[in-house]
Amino acid sequence: MTTYNKLVRDRIPEILDEAGKKYNVETLNHDRYILELRKKLMEELSEYQEAANDEESLGELADILEVIYALAEVHGESFEKLEQLRKQKAEENGAFADKVYLMDVEE
Repeated sequence: MTTYNKLVRDRIPEILDEAGKKYNVETLNHDRYILELRKKLMEELSEYQEAANDEESLGELADILEVIYALAEVHGESFEKLEQLRKQKAEENGAFADKVYLMDVEE
C-alpha cells in the first residue's frame, strides 16, 4: 500500500472506488484543513516550478487556483471578493505586466 498523507481533491475516493482500490481517508477539522491547504499550495507551486512546458505549467496553475479558491473560502471570503482585492491592489500598485525588476533603492 502506498502512503500519501496529503489533501486530495474531493472526487479522488470516487475515482479509487471505480478503480476497485482499497484506501483510507479522514475528514479534516477546520484548523487541520487550513494547514493541509497551505501544504497543498506549496506542493502545487513546486510542481508548477518543475513543469517542463506551457501545457504542464497551465495545468499546475489551474491546480494552484483551486487551492486558492478553497483558501479564500476557509478565510470567509468568496473568489469574487478575492478578485476584487486583486484588482484593487493592481490599481494601487500595478500588476506585473511591465516586467519591472527592482534592483535597489537608495535610502
